[in-house]
This record gives sequence, C-alpha cells and structure tokens, in this order.
Amino acid sequence: MHGTRAQPNLLLRAAAASGHAPGRIGPNAIIQTAEALRLLRGEDSARRVFAAARLDFYLSSPPAEMVDEAEVMRLHDALRTVLDDETARAVSSRAGQLTGAYLLAHRIPSAAQRVLRLLPARLASRALTRAISAHAWTFAGTGTFTARPGRPTIYQISHCPLCRGHHGDHAICDFYAATFETLFATLVHPDAHARETACEAWGDEACRFEIEW
Repeated sequence: MHGTRAQPNLLLRAAAASGHAPGRIGPNAIIQTAEALRLLRGEDSARRVFAAARLDFYLSSPPAEMVDEAEVMRLHDALRTVLDDETARAVSSRAGQLTGAYLLAHRIPSAAQRVLRLLPARLASRALTRAISAHAWTFAGTGTFTARPGRPTIYQISHCPLCRGHHGDHAICDFYAATFETLFATLVHPDAHARETACEAWGDEACRFEIEW
C-alpha cells in the first residue's frame, strides 16, 4: 500500500512545471521530428521539410525551451506537404516514439518507473494518466486535454495543434499516439497499443486516443 500511495507523487513531481505557458509546446515536438526525418529520410529531407516550415534554423540550433505552438503546427503541415502521406505519418510516429524515449530517459524518475512496473497494469495506468494530465499543457498547447482512466484508457485533445485547420480522410496525429504508446508499453504493459479513433481532421469534435493492453 505504501508504494501505491507514493508513486503518483513521484510522477507528478516529474511532470509538474513551474508555470503555465499557453500556446507553447515542449521542444521535443521539433527536436525529435528532425531526428526522425534524419533517421528515416536523411538530412536532405530534413532540410526540405524544415525549410518549408520556415524553421530551418532549428536544424543547426535545436530549441532549448518551449516553442510557440504555431511552429509545431507549421512543421507538421510541412511534413504533409513535402512528403507523401505514408512517409509523413511514419516520421510523425517515429518522432513520437523518440519523444517517449526521451521522457523515460530524462523526465520520469527511475524510482517512479520501477514502482510502476511492479504495480498491476490497472493501477499503473491510472498513475501514469495522472502524470500525463498534469503535464498536458506542455504538449497540447492551447488545445484542451482530457483523460478517462480504465481499459481502454482514453485521452482526448480538442482544438488539437497537430491537425488544426487540416481536413482529410484519416487520423493524422500519429505523434501523440506513438508517444502515449511508448510510455504505456514501457511503464504499464508491454502489449500496450495506442490508436487514434477520432480526429478533428475528419471533422470530429476532438482527437481521441485509445490505449489498450
């Protein structure tokens, strides 16, 4: 019981930020997209995409602080403009995986990770969801994040910055889905899988992610 009470506090300390910065998103949305482009398509493609987004300066000087969400929006628009749809989604998904790996390596204390892995998946998922909810302003920008714990665990982002103003025939917020999946597969259950079941790009009211295991 003591471990169950203590572990949410460890995670929340890791997720808590010093202040709320509306309309700003953590730099990994840009840094890891650049890395994913380099890994999957090479430096030339990275330069073309970032130039199209008017963000090429970030390739030589990656952001160290939170960035304007408009920059993240432009970058994801450029991914879909410069690359074919399948490649753009693969890059976005890989960037989400890299972001999840970064958070595990640098933002979630190893002690909290050990406790979560010892908990039943039901309890671990609730603790992780509380931490993600506390930290949501760093990835949702001016969007609104809501969560419903359970199996499946359901996350929603309304006014989502990744697909805002975009219209298509399929879900496109692969970055978020891959980030959530990486965290859940590592901390909750190795078979965890996240999928986007609704997207504002489809005309839905919010982007909805279901995480099952």
